[in-house]
Amino acid sequence: MAEQVLKQSLSAPGFFGLNLQSADEYTDFRFAKEAKNIVFDASGRIAARKGWKTLSPSFGVANGVAEYGIAQYNIDEYSTPAVRFVYEFIKEGDNIVISASGSSFFTGVSDPVQVYVRNENNDGDLAYAVSDSNWQVSSLPYGEGADIQPHAYFVQAGHEPLVFHELPLDPTAVAAVVGSEYNDAEYNVNEYNAAPGTFDSHSHDSGVFGFQRLGDIGTLPLGHNLNSFKPNCTLAAFGRVWMADIEGDRQTIYFSRLLDGSDFQGGDSGFIALNSVFPSYDRIVALGAHNGFLVVFGTNNIAIFANPIDVTRLELQDFIPNVGCAARDTVQNTGTDIIFLSNTGLASLQRVVIEKSLPYRELSKNIRDSIIAATLAEPESGIKGIYSEAEGFYLLSFSSQSKVYCFDTKLPLQDGSLRVTEWDNLQLYSFVVTQNKELLFRTDEHIAKYDGYKDNDQPYTLKYYTNYTDLQQPNNIKILKKLGYTYRGQDTKNFITAWGFDYSEDFSKQAKTVPGGFVYEYNIAEYGVGEYGGGTTKNGQFMVNTSGSGNVVQVGLEAEINGNYLALQKIDIYAKQGKVL
Repeated sequence: MAEQVLKQSLSAPGFFGLNLQSADEYTDFRFAKEAKNIVFDASGRIAARKGWKTLSPSFGVANGVAEYGIAQYNIDEYSTPAVRFVYEFIKEGDNIVISASGSSFFTGVSDPVQVYVRNENNDGDLAYAVSDSNWQVSSLPYGEGADIQPHAYFVQAGHEPLVFHELPLDPTAVAAVVGSEYNDAEYNVNEYNAAPGTFDSHSHDSGVFGFQRLGDIGTLPLGHNLNSFKPNCTLAAFGRVWMADIEGDRQTIYFSRLLDGSDFQGGDSGFIALNSVFPSYDRIVALGAHNGFLVVFGTNNIAIFANPIDVTRLELQDFIPNVGCAARDTVQNTGTDIIFLSNTGLASLQRVVIEKSLPYRELSKNIRDSIIAATLAEPESGIKGIYSEAEGFYLLSFSSQSKVYCFDTKLPLQDGSLRVTEWDNLQLYSFVVTQNKELLFRTDEHIAKYDGYKDNDQPYTLKYYTNYTDLQQPNNIKILKKLGYTYRGQDTKNFITAWGFDYSEDFSKQAKTVPGGFVYEYNIAEYGVGEYGGGTTKNGQFMVNTSGSGNVVQVGLEAEINGNYLALQKIDIYAKQGKVL
């Protein structure tokens, strides 16, 4: 009589994503011990992430002149630093993609052109020194109807804020600012009185868009000048531009006049002083807007203010101690929540508010130690986050470590945490979701688009390894006989199957090439396995013979992604029962 064959079928393997907090324990088999270059498709299966396609030439490379030639792409010669920033400026007609290195600005994608900061009268270039590319941008239009003018405000530490807008033709002085309605110690709001007959600095008709300093085309907060007002974070919300995190002034938020992001002295512009709110001189790291509230992220605290439109009624709504933001560019609004990186992992503002009296639960709880280690090893400027509604994920990049974590936002786990996978060999420095929902990012050499299933025309590898299983026979040795894989995909696939025992990293591996089309190998009388249904289901299936034995089994699959989609639907493990332990 034939020995009994144990079979464990893993439907939707890896459905719960990575779990590195308890990977060496008997955990739910729907978790994965390794999940690289994977997303979750619309059916919830683990699938290959998309690749990236270059949209720009290789320009702004760190160790040499622009690869494609200076004359052809109008790029000045320089050796360092590389381009690290990308942003889309939205306007009527064609939008403008802006990129930046640690010394220069460029506009355009396929044919990038270096641009310079213009002086106040737009009759010459300004000697504006750029020393880094860690810009943050907020965008607030000025005017209304046919006269509306888009404006983008660029800030980073140690730099005078810049405005990207349509440049003026008329070199007339900016409107005068006089008077002050009141000077409250906590909320300072000024009154604006424009001098008769002065020129409106926002009415530009040159047809050319470019950079000018905020202090040249607008007004800076009272008490500040071009040399002192150098904020590191900005937000456009509630009809205003907000700026904060200034060296020597880390606990003050300055806000512009309503509907005029360039005026920080007139009308109801003013400031919020947080020295009585944030303890121990906690620094403002980032600003956010959610459900009609202004959210201020400190290093170790969060303050939430109500009535940010009518600033005469501005008041502290909530204060959350001992939770802060670890990196400015991780703050992302999803429409229903704000996601940000705290010092202990990825966090949700809604959950932090609800659980503020309790130890709150991170969205990244299943990879908590890995996230903390990566955060500690990365400069704040190298940590970037982006939310893509179209793709249904939040990406968290640690640039110098070439590490990207992908958090699925379509279907949270039962405890509220997010399913997560890891993308490797991707050094991503900056992200932007364009007006038409495309995800762009800046690699080491290119502006690239998240698209297709190759990385810059090169294949990449999907890797999935299960957690450990005893096949529901904890007291017996298992003699592994076969592994069966069911996947979805159309082209020829090059797979490497893997298996191991008893927590060892020494895996047995076997290569398997499955031809294009759909192959159905399951019809094995020895194990009583019937043939899978096929034809129009477009599922590929194959089986490999295995060897070895142990008490605990782990299996894996590696696949070359070379231009086509792949999703893993099912893994079948076949083993014979061995001796009792």
